[in-house]
Amino acid sequence: MAESAARVIVAKPGLDGHDRGVKIVARVLRDAGVEVIYTGLRQTPEMIVAAALQEDADAIGLSVLSGAHMTMFGRVMELLRENDATDIRVFGGGIIPDSDIAELEAMGVARIFTPGAPTAEIAEWVRENIRPAHAA
Repeated sequence: MAESAARVIVAKPGLDGHDRGVKIVARVLRDAGVEVIYTGLRQTPEMIVAAALQEDADAIGLSVLSGAHMTMFGRVMELLRENDATDIRVFGGGIIPDSDIAELEAMGVARIFTPGAPTAEIAEWVRENIRPAHAA
């Protein structure tokens, strides 16, 4: 029996309208055998977590270029705790200062990719670290 693919919600939280990078990452993940659900632009943390719960996602990938990464990641992590869904791993990327990465990791964010991260590195990390919980 073939192994089930990990299911990942990919989202752009907040007012950031730049989606080229997240679309590239979504395509690379799909090409790597990951089931990707892209929620689109201008999503609230509530919308993102609701989609992850509805889709039985294994992970949420956030792309934040607006500078609101601490607020957006923090609220997603809070909502996952409130919904008893801390098994959904959160990773992401964008314009995030190195000084904020340790604090995001302390919040429970599994991995942050900064600008210029090779897409192959992102796909490899997801394949190695996100396990499908929804597999039969």
